[in-house]
Amino acid sequence: MIGWFKHLRTAFGASFLWLVCLIYFTQGFRSFVWTAVSYQLKDNLKLSPSASQFVTSIAFFPWSIKPLYGILSDCFPIRGRKRVPYLTLATLLSLLPWLVLGLSAFLRNTRIELMILLTAQNLGSAMADVVIDAMIAEAVRFERTSFAGDLQSISWLSMAFGGICGSLLGGYALINLQIDKIFLLFSVLPALQLFSCGLVDEGSVQGKAFPEGSASNGSDMMSGIIDEEKFSSEKSKISTLRRKKSQKYTKKAPTLENKLQAPDKKGPSLSPWYQSLKMATYTLFRAFHQPAILRPMAWFFLAHVTVPNLSTVMFYYQTEFLKLEASFLGTARVLGWLSLMIGTLTYNRYLKKMRLRYILMFTQVGVALLTVLDMVLVSRANVLLGISDKVTVLCGSALSDGINQFKFMPFLILSGQLCPPGVEGTLFALFMSINNLGSTVGSFVGAGLASVLNISSGSFDNLFLGIGIQVLCTFIPVAFLFLIPKEATGISA
Repeated sequence: MIGWFKHLRTAFGASFLWLVCLIYFTQGFRSFVWTAVSYQLKDNLKLSPSASQFVTSIAFFPWSIKPLYGILSDCFPIRGRKRVPYLTLATLLSLLPWLVLGLSAFLRNTRIELMILLTAQNLGSAMADVVIDAMIAEAVRFERTSFAGDLQSISWLSMAFGGICGSLLGGYALINLQIDKIFLLFSVLPALQLFSCGLVDEGSVQGKAFPEGSASNGSDMMSGIIDEEKFSSEKSKISTLRRKKSQKYTKKAPTLENKLQAPDKKGPSLSPWYQSLKMATYTLFRAFHQPAILRPMAWFFLAHVTVPNLSTVMFYYQTEFLKLEASFLGTARVLGWLSLMIGTLTYNRYLKKMRLRYILMFTQVGVALLTVLDMVLVSRANVLLGISDKVTVLCGSALSDGINQFKFMPFLILSGQLCPPGVEGTLFALFMSINNLGSTVGSFVGAGLASVLNISSGSFDNLFLGIGIQVLCTFIPVAFLFLIPKEATGISA
């Protein structure tokens, strides 16, 4: 393990490797402070479950527009640098809201101001996530490609370790510290991240033939899209017609490239950045317009928006009706992280050769069964069976994240298969944003359902009905599995 880490440090530099580990650890450790946010909304602001879920859904919206951050850093360097300045800006956005919330009782206890600050904080975290992913991709490409898997592995381990630490310490911190102190304590991590940004060197893009580089990149992206169209057409029953269409695009591609890269006569000073932005935007929409990409992403989006998310309502139920302590819920979340890791290993060992349609269908059934476990908890049937509430909650936490990973892993694999060469980073960020946007919309739907059923703090009479509706909705995505490529498996192409 130590030798492996030394090899990575030699290949990429100690400061860069430290920054990668710190950022991913901080992303996982966010559970420490967001547990405090949940209690702040419930206990201090006295929000209903639906209102609390609405606030958190708005606050997490910046994670749904991640491609914008990638295009921004790709096309508009700051003082000749494309990554470190944006990472510094993102870190400041991650740091300042926690400092403000820790020092200002008024902003901390006002719904609108709190929501704005939390949204700004998520904007910084999402932007940092995009930028560090781009820096990892560039480091692997320019240093040693053989270290790609190792660098991704250490990133994952750092985030998982951060998640376990944050979940363990978050509940205990709430017992022993005031919420404002928790906000200030967490701000230490983005402060360290801000300091670490100054230790990483980044070459300037000034003085380079930018239009030529842009042209080359545009050519790679365009050819990647055309190759993807050819690949899709060869597997179609109407391959001849599709191939003619692909050849048609091939003939037109140079004309489109030249047109996109032609200098802007009206504004020559803006031409390099404008042409780069125009090429990136066009290529992104051109790639995503393909049915082979659009249809699977539509399924993953539907899988979220058609199922109401009642997680915040269940948090209220567990803390107010069942009287479960914050420390216990933190321990349950640790089991969720461990389950996620086990789910990943199980998928890689036993399921990656199975067709994705089958995996996703069984996953939806598994999620429905676990949701029934919530119905058992709410109906108090577990007490009649002699099973305590804590054991029931622990079983749900231990299984839910692992089963959901069986859906997330196919999403990652399929996203990697669908990305044409040259647009992997931006298109993958778009795929992740679609997934995040679907989760956000699902939270809005859950908040709306809780409001319609009059589920509020201290009034959970209709919660059983709400969970029953959630169970039925879980089977809706199964009817749309035809959107997933029939022959797709979990083995990367």
